[in-house]
Amino acid sequence: MAKRIEDLKIIGNKRLNNDFFILELSGNTKIPDFKPGQFAQVRVDGSPETFLRRPISIHDVDYEKNTFKLLIQIAGKGTKTLAELGNGDILNLIYPLGNSFSLPSENEKVLLVGGGCGIAPLLFLARYLKSNGNVPDILLGFRNSERIIEFEEYLKIGTVFITTEDGSMGEKGYVTSHSVFSTRQYNRICCCGPDTMMKAIATYCKNRNIVCEVSLENLMACGIGACLCCIIDTVKGNLCTCTDGPVFNVNDLKW
Repeated sequence: MAKRIEDLKIIGNKRLNNDFFILELSGNTKIPDFKPGQFAQVRVDGSPETFLRRPISIHDVDYEKNTFKLLIQIAGKGTKTLAELGNGDILNLIYPLGNSFSLPSENEKVLLVGGGCGIAPLLFLARYLKSNGNVPDILLGFRNSERIIEFEEYLKIGTVFITTEDGSMGEKGYVTSHSVFSTRQYNRICCCGPDTMMKAIATYCKNRNIVCEVSLENLMACGIGACLCCIIDTVKGNLCTCTDGPVFNVNDLKW
């Protein structure tokens, strides 16, 4: 898929809570046929200390409106600057970048697992799967109920399970300890979130011969495989997360 460097107009900035917001973008040309798991490198203008673009997952796509969304966590000066953008402001992106989650067969039972900001690529993935005849279960983990985001959107797609570390909503604990793993059977699990969480899910899947793909959240300076700062050690050698990933089958990772 051809990459674009393009100025896009912000048509919506929705603040979800103190830490997360969603930018909705529209361009003058038809948006590409995104694949779930792909991302964009976002240039941060108006922030002199932010030299590099920020990698942001494609969160949701609306082909009828010719728009797509980025779910962003405020983590520093760059993302704080992005959070202050308003309707009509311009955002420069290099996109779409990276590979994608693989499409399961129609009879596979699929679970999507996201922790915190790791839920970002899973909404578009869930819609994509449903449109291809496979409605997934969705497991989302957060610190507490105040940090739960996009719950209603996921409910529109499939069965949603929630964990919070303090037990304020859903089951108490981490996603890896949710009862869904002992009460339901899955053929495939797709995951994004903290490395510790993804490694635990990977071990669970390997022990049960469940197909497992993870979307890595490595630091990326360029997004096109030039800077080599996002190298990951795999059974195939050192690979760039930005071009060979960000989605990997866990059997290919040296975890």
